[in-house]
Amino acid sequence: MVCDQQNRRQFLETIAAGIAVGAVSTLPGGSGLLAESTGGMQYRTLGRSGEKVSMVGLGGYHIGIQPDENDSIRIIRTALDNGINFLDNCWDYNGGTSEIRMGKALKDGYRQRAFLMTKIDGQTREAATRQLDESLARLETDHIDLLQFHEVIREGDPDRIFGPSGGMEAVLAARKAGKVRYIGFTGHKDPKIHLKMLNTGFKNGFTFDAVQMPLNVMDAHYKSFGKQVVPVLVEHGIGVLGMKPMGSGIILKSNTVTAVECLHYAMSLPTSVVITGCDSLLMLNQALEAARTFKPLTAAETATLLARTEQAAAGGQFEPFKTTTEFDATNHDPKLLG
Repeated sequence: MVCDQQNRRQFLETIAAGIAVGAVSTLPGGSGLLAESTGGMQYRTLGRSGEKVSMVGLGGYHIGIQPDENDSIRIIRTALDNGINFLDNCWDYNGGTSEIRMGKALKDGYRQRAFLMTKIDGQTREAATRQLDESLARLETDHIDLLQFHEVIREGDPDRIFGPSGGMEAVLAARKAGKVRYIGFTGHKDPKIHLKMLNTGFKNGFTFDAVQMPLNVMDAHYKSFGKQVVPVLVEHGIGVLGMKPMGSGIILKSNTVTAVECLHYAMSLPTSVVITGCDSLLMLNQALEAARTFKPLTAAETATLLARTEQAAAGGQFEPFKTTTEFDATNHDPKLLG
């Protein structure tokens, strides 16, 4: 029994040490995670793009659920006023409401201060083209800084997107036309599917600019994107977008970690940005404070967090987006895929 405990502790410390080394090696000269800091917000480089993005990004789903759209606009503009420049969104969030409200918030000079990302579900050329044009209209902009294929969660998704008349044809055409600057994809189901999407791109002579995935204190123990996908992204200079740092709040119900610990853990990975949902100014202030007070976790601190969450994380109980279809919008409505 003692031997088992010692082996488990050594295993967690090894993981923590690997995380620390991976984080430090993401910037030239082993200078650590932080690229620069302005007004209390810390910025990092988005992979090989060279773009500077805030280490915390504003999630798009949660800014579309307020009863009064003025509250949504206030959250977005307050985030930008306080140094957050990475804005997340998606064509299907709240039936388009999230994009419409963000478009209104980005008026009066705010668009120029934002690195704007949105996602499309369409996997055919026709569907992807239509959804992108609708997103541009809702967001009231002539270009998207980063467009991502949303919910790459099925084994066949990569082949369909890269296939004849697939969504990639539409997105590459949009980039050539100046409607899109960078291209990425997202998913929350299984790191093996992420790896297939990356490899399908490589086989077609294409390297994504950014990839989004769940990165949190539970992920390290179960179907880990952090262990399996992040090293590949770092190797190829692909921006690492962390999402679900608190698992949509579900991880906090495990009573093993605090919200700030969740954010600091995800920020201590080689992430370009950690995207978090903020449905109120109170939640936004929490994210801002976590960014302002951030210092990379040491290997020992990371090992402590991993040891604390190991039992709760077993089987993915607190990551239902990996184990159920509850979070799969495109499974609930396959027509979104085209």
